[in-house]
Amino acid sequence: MTVMDEPVLPASTVTLPDAYGSAAKWFHWVTVVLLGIALPVGFVIDHVKDADKMAFYAIHESAGLTILFVALARLAWRLRNPPKPLPEHVPPVLRKTAAAVHHTLYLLLILQPILGFFATNAWGFPLRGETAYLGFIQLPKFMETDEGLAGVLQTIHTIGGWSILVLLVLHVGGVVFHQAIRRDGTLLRMV
Repeated sequence: MTVMDEPVLPASTVTLPDAYGSAAKWFHWVTVVLLGIALPVGFVIDHVKDADKMAFYAIHESAGLTILFVALARLAWRLRNPPKPLPEHVPPVLRKTAAAVHHTLYLLLILQPILGFFATNAWGFPLRGETAYLGFIQLPKFMETDEGLAGVLQTIHTIGGWSILVLLVLHVGGVVFHQAIRRDGTLLRMV
């Protein structure tokens, strides 16, 4: 029996699954907003006029570093307040897929800003001056300029950005699948 062959529950029989708490929902939706800022700005920086680049870097880097702080707080919260398991009617393959996507997203939400922070330092542009964190918090420069290292870190950071985008598409696809096809109420856990 495939996932598509699993019985779909009629909308009238779906019970509201155990919802996430308000703190978990807050972390989730703040992360969504920050990613909605950091990803598009990061993807277009190379196509912006040089005169405007620093503003884009400032926004991208501040959003990214804030994602790191939110992700760490979110992970700490989740470890102390684990979510209730998915309802029994969710097939094991979907449970495993959801867990893999979530765990990989957590990992990248932590690693990606760190890689970006290291890359900016290696390029010789720490978060100071025009690109200070949130526009006014000057972060210390902790390494000398090393363009070779910067290029490697930038490449990994770029791959990480595209990977996050792919994982977000999978995550949203899963939401649509549960809501529109399975109609199992899983979406209601986070809204």
